[in-house]
Amino acid sequence: MRVSSGVSGFDDLVGGGLPANRLYALSGPPGSGKTTFSSQFLVEGIRQGESCLFVSMHESRDDIFEDMSGYEFGFDRAVNSDRLIFVDVFSPEGKRLFRPPKKHHDASSLINRLTGFIDSNGIDRVIVDSTMLLEYLLADAESTTIQFLTSLKRTDATVVLISEMTDPSAYADEHYLAHGVIFMHNFLENGGMQRGVQVLKMRGTRIETDIHDVSFGPDGVSVGAKRGP
Repeated sequence: MRVSSGVSGFDDLVGGGLPANRLYALSGPPGSGKTTFSSQFLVEGIRQGESCLFVSMHESRDDIFEDMSGYEFGFDRAVNSDRLIFVDVFSPEGKRLFRPPKKHHDASSLINRLTGFIDSNGIDRVIVDSTMLLEYLLADAESTTIQFLTSLKRTDATVVLISEMTDPSAYADEHYLAHGVIFMHNFLENGGMQRGVQVLKMRGTRIETDIHDVSFGPDGVSVGAKRGP
């Protein structure tokens, strides 16, 4: 089973959509379109009648709403839908769900709370923004981060984990453990900033690994033609 990303042109790069119920790392430098891509992914899920969860440690619900208000892909309706749960890690609700463990062995309790929340609420799509959340919550051990990511993989949801990353060859734990890795590029060309997207990894799927142009328009991020050599 595959799920549509909601991003025009992207599904063609991954065989018609993302394999469902898997963990994906969406990486790239600031301003490359990761949050917009993720928001389109959730809105598409809601269009399909799915339940979605957005976990943010960078922006509040109002901030994300304002950032996405210039687009016409329906994020405003999604935020007000009963199919989207938005959790700001630093809000009172978020602190109850994501209170950092005081000791190393307490991390399992936090992981169980999150995965239990996903499963008990029948969540189909999850965005975790971003891997800095792991550093904040699980700063004590690499093994705990691996446990966290492995537990997310075992839920019944399709999970997109956003990571700030400037070098597409500098892999971290999430890239090795994820079923798929999508990299958003920013680069200067012809005197201006250009953007692109590249699928670096997608298990069990024939993929297009070349960099493709990315543009921003009223409908959000869209993927265009393959870039030249």
